Amino acid sequence: MPDAVKQALKSRGWQDTSVVDRALALDSERRALITENQQLQARNKRAAKAIGTLLRQREFAAAKVQTLAQAGLKEDAKQVSAQEEATQKALGELLLTIPNVPHASVPVGRTAADNTLVHECGARPEFEFDPHPHWELAARLGMVDFARGAKVTGAGFPFYYGNGAKLQRALVQFFLAEAESAGYFELQVPLLVNEDSVLGTGQLPDKERQMYHLRDDDLYLIPTAEVPLTNFYRDEIIREADLPLKVCGHTPCWRREAGSYGKDVRGLNRLHQFDKVEIVQIVHPERSYEVLEEMVLHAERLLEKLDLPYRRLLMCTGDMGFNQTKQYDLEVWSAGQKRWLEVSSVSNFGTYQSQRLKLRYRSPGEGKPRLAHTLNGSALALPRIVAAILENNQRADGSVKVPPSISRHAAMGDSWEICP
Repeated sequence: MPDAVKQALKSRGWQDTSVVDRALALDSERRALITENQQLQARNKRAAKAIGTLLRQREFAAAKVQTLAQAGLKEDAKQVSAQEEATQKALGELLLTIPNVPHASVPVGRTAADNTLVHECGARPEFEFDPHPHWELAARLGMVDFARGAKVTGAGFPFYYGNGAKLQRALVQFFLAEAESAGYFELQVPLLVNEDSVLGTGQLPDKERQMYHLRDDDLYLIPTAEVPLTNFYRDEIIREADLPLKVCGHTPCWRREAGSYGKDVRGLNRLHQFDKVEIVQIVHPERSYEVLEEMVLHAERLLEKLDLPYRRLLMCTGDMGFNQTKQYDLEVWSAGQKRWLEVSSVSNFGTYQSQRLKLRYRSPGEGKPRLAHTLNGSALALPRIVAAILENNQRADGSVKVPPSISRHAAMGDSWEICP
């Protein structure tokens, strides 16, 4: 098993795998301290029993000697308990720095170039004119104001107004309605979470620089609804009969996006605040990879109903998230930018999150609960969907025809044209 973990780390691009040996050494030390502590407790119990016997026999001198010896045992046990606690803490902190082990079906690679194209669906739109990027269309159509957002907050915090706000709202309603139809239970969640929550789902310590932290309150603005949705079940034991648990939620999300630059941050491509509908499942371990396929198909059906050309990628070991054991990304075609834009990431975490969250299930007739598997996915993230809708449905006169599935949710019937 240690060799398998080391090989998994190497497949993710880790050259130094000594962290595995350090974790094993700490675990061995912890186990030895537990055994020593148990032995001291047993000796202390025997000493207490002997003292009681001596006192009943009125052998006070001998009882005093035994009492002094017992005091030494108690002090030794106290020191060993402190060492055990310190070792457990060090081991826990070290384990937080080790990424999840990729599933055997995940391709080995280092960069996005090594990801596997699973399939591409839908025809890319063709135009008799040079299509415009969404930031030009949004400005011309009076939908998004980047300049005022930068004035009020900073870059990456746009205002949506008029048809822009209406389109956002219609998309959220559409995504939530589709999630409900697929059996997801909607939660309206807190937008601030504590440190235990972001540790539980694995954003800490991996994504610490990407999150907004309110230091005075020691709370974090959520980077995704995954955090509160999954933590809803933290420290709980679920009946096996209640699995799978399927929840969803719409929230704004906040990310610093450190290191982003150039074309990646133009317009709606990469924002510090954006809206997203997230789906989460808590499942039996035997079904998690089957459920992963179901969840990514759900996100694909949304793109098909939006009539957006898209492709599915299976992420390689080096480009996959820190916490995932297997991850798919969905990308839509951006006609104005002539490039693919990621709009969804759907992942299986295995027991990686549930181990941290102490999220377990119990089978009938079994006393000991087992760790559940957790999965989540974007269904969908709004900014790049808005960008793709504008760019792929633009007309020569500068207008945009909104897909009927969204028109209906905007109370615009089957035909909604946004005109300059």
